[in-house]
Amino acid sequence: MGLSLLAYLLLAVTGIWLFGARQMRQQRPSWLRPLHYIIGGGLVGLVLILLAIGVVGTLGQYGTLGHTSHLVAGLTVVGLVALSAGSAAQISAEKPWARALHIGTNLTLFAGLLWVSLTGWNVVQKYLP
Repeated sequence: MGLSLLAYLLLAVTGIWLFGARQMRQQRPSWLRPLHYIIGGGLVGLVLILLAIGVVGTLGQYGTLGHTSHLVAGLTVVGLVALSAGSAAQISAEKPWARALHIGTNLTLFAGLLWVSLTGWNVVQKYLP
């Protein structure tokens, strides 16, 4: 989860940099946008790995899913990350709505990551002696 939070922070920094350069009509470094995409792809991968670990671990321990709010929080984060990645792929001059959707989703994702972290902490406490 820590790597996911680091990826989110790096995406926020590079995203704000991209936004600032666009607003000031400055040229951005040529490596910035590809880096933002690479980190975003990494976040998608990390979230899917965490989902798989959570589902397999929960089924192995309890034999069923859905006994905590962490499942809802986790699925919400997975959905928000997928929506963010999907909207990022649509950003273009012909689709101005995609950028607004991408930014709004990422702001909402902050709350989702906070929620999944807090509920995850409760789950972890069950496994500690």
